[in-house]
Amino acid sequence: MPQLQLPIYPAGSTAITRDLVFEKREDKITYFHCTLPVFFHSVDDVASFRMITAQFYVNGHATQAELARTFGVSAISIKRAVKRFREEGPAGFYRKRKARGAAVLTDKVLEQSQQLLNEGMESSEIADQLGIKRDTFAKAIHAGRLHKPIKKNTMRS
Repeated sequence: MPQLQLPIYPAGSTAITRDLVFEKREDKITYFHCTLPVFFHSVDDVASFRMITAQFYVNGHATQAELARTFGVSAISIKRAVKRFREEGPAGFYRKRKARGAAVLTDKVLEQSQQLLNEGMESSEIADQLGIKRDTFAKAIHAGRLHKPIKKNTMRS
């Protein structure tokens, strides 16, 4: 006959539910389910925190309200994490964010601009011709994305 085991958790642990608790020790957080450690991460590892809390909800170990109340995070952040977990799985929390590309100065426009600069046109004329703000064009030159050719002095002293 199976014997009932009372949940005994480490001193100083905080309950999320009756069967789920976490303990913060030094710079690590460890999660326990029915007395067994199930996951741990460093205190500053936000991606792992979001992943494990979403997994607890999806697996039915805690409600979103219990998670939000216990950890002092907003309900919407839990909902977003759950959505990501369902759509992308655990790997979705560790992927690099997709960065937007250049909206105005695309590779084609940069190539065209550089060609016109090499031909000796002034940057303000090029910006006007290509329909680019002069400030945007000047910032591209300053950032090194475009290079003004050095004008040779034709006069001799």
